[in-house]
Amino acid sequence: MFASTSDKSISAHSSEFSRLPKKNNGVKKIFVLDTSVILYDHNAIMEFDEHDVAVPITVLEELDGFKKGSDTKNFEARAFIRFLDAKGKDRSLQEWIPLNGSDKNGNFRVIMSKTAQSMDANAIFMGNRMDHQIINAALRLKEESPDKQVVLVTKDINLRLKARALGMASEDFETGKVKDVESLQKKMIFDNIPQAHIDDLYKKGVLSRERVVKKVPEFSPKGNQYMILKGNKSSVMAYFNPRTDQLELVEKRKAYGIIPRNAEQAFAMHAVLNPEIKLVSLSGVAGTGKTLIALAAAMEQRRDFHQIYLSRPIVPLSNKDLGYLPGDMKAKVDPYMQALWDNLKHIKNQFKENDKDYKLVDEMTQSEKILVTPLAYIRGRSLSNVIFIVDEAQNLTPHEIKTIITRAGENAKFVFTGDVFQIDTPYLDEHSNGLSYMMERMKDHPIFAAITLEKGERSELANVANALL
Repeated sequence: MFASTSDKSISAHSSEFSRLPKKNNGVKKIFVLDTSVILYDHNAIMEFDEHDVAVPITVLEELDGFKKGSDTKNFEARAFIRFLDAKGKDRSLQEWIPLNGSDKNGNFRVIMSKTAQSMDANAIFMGNRMDHQIINAALRLKEESPDKQVVLVTKDINLRLKARALGMASEDFETGKVKDVESLQKKMIFDNIPQAHIDDLYKKGVLSRERVVKKVPEFSPKGNQYMILKGNKSSVMAYFNPRTDQLELVEKRKAYGIIPRNAEQAFAMHAVLNPEIKLVSLSGVAGTGKTLIALAAAMEQRRDFHQIYLSRPIVPLSNKDLGYLPGDMKAKVDPYMQALWDNLKHIKNQFKENDKDYKLVDEMTQSEKILVTPLAYIRGRSLSNVIFIVDEAQNLTPHEIKTIITRAGENAKFVFTGDVFQIDTPYLDEHSNGLSYMMERMKDHPIFAAITLEKGERSELANVANALL
C-alpha cells in the first residue's frame, strides 16, 4: 500500500507543482517558514507583503533549542519568540492574526504538524524527523487551503528538494540576496588613456577626473574605486578620491615588513592604510594575501588605534560547538583562530629575533594591543579607537555583518576579508552571505572600499591547487 499510494500522490502533486504560477497573478499565497529562515532573520515573517505566513509548531520546538547562547542564531531565536508572544497575547496562535495594522502585510498563525491525507513525509523518507514534520504541516495546509498557493520557504537546500519531490512548492528566502555577485568582483582596467595623463599622474601624484573624461568620455570611476589605467606605452595604478574628484597615484607601500607583490595587494594595502576609508572588504580565493595584507597594514597603524582586533566566525566540524573542547575560552577559541596566529607569525618572521619590530609583535599580543577574540561576545559593545579585522566574513549572515559594523565607535575602522564563493555554513551561498550583502549595500559610499584579489601569492603549489582541484 505504501508504494502505490505514495507513487500516485507524488505524481499528482508533481503535475500540480509544474503548473504553479511564477508570479503572483492575483493568487493569495501562504508561506510556510522553516526554522532556518527565522534563524537567518527573525524579521523574515514581515517580508511577504500582503500574503499570509504560517509557522509549523515543530519550528517553535526547534527554536526552543536555540534560545540559549550568545551567537547570533540564539539572538534571532529569542527575538522571534518574543515577537510571537507579543502578537499572540490573549489570543490563540492557531487563529489567523494580523501581522500589523495595515494592508501591507497579511496574517500569520501556528499550524500543527498533522499528516496530510495524500501522503506522509515520515513514511516516504523513512524517518520521523523535524524536517519531515514541517513538510507534513505544509502539505496538510495545502489540502485545507485549495484556493491558495502554499509555499514552503527554507534556506535548507535539501529540505527544498524533499518538499519539491512531494509536489510541494518550495523556495529560498530571497530578501537581502545579492543578484549579481560577479559584478562586485570585477577588476577595473581602463584602456586607451592618453599617455600624457599617465605621465602626469606619475609625476604629480594626482590627476583631475574631469581632465580624463574630456579625452575618454566613457571613463566613469566610482567613489574609492581602485583601477589600472593603460596608455600606449605604460600603465599606472590609481585610486579615485570622491572627496577631491581626483585620481591619485597608488604605489606599492611597505607595511610592517610586508611588501605588496601585485597590483591588487597594493590596492588592498592602500585602502586599509587610508584614514578616510572606514570600511574595507578584501575578497578573493585562498592564498591571495587578504588577511596578511590587512593585518600588516593594521599593525603599521598601531599608533593611530588603541587596539587591533582580529576575529573570524567559528565554523566547527561535526557540528560541535566550543563546549566540546577542553580548557578556558582562550583554549577553546585558539584552534579556530590559528590562521590568524599564522599570519602574525609570518609578519614577525620578516624581522630578526633581536630586532625591535620582532619583539614588538609579542609585546602587542601579551599586552592585548593585538587581541584575537570570538565574534560571539561583540553584541552590545561599543568599539572606539580600534581597527577590527574579520576574517572569513563570507560565513557571516547579513544580520551578523550589521551587528558587527554597528558596534563602531569613534575612530573605528573595520576590515572584512573572505571568499564569497567558498561558504562553509549550510544555509548561506554566494548570494546570501554577509560579505556579498555588505559589498552590494555599501558600494559607492564614500567611507567604503572593495578590492578583489585574484593572483595567488602563497606558493606555486597553492596556485596549482586553486586552478586544478
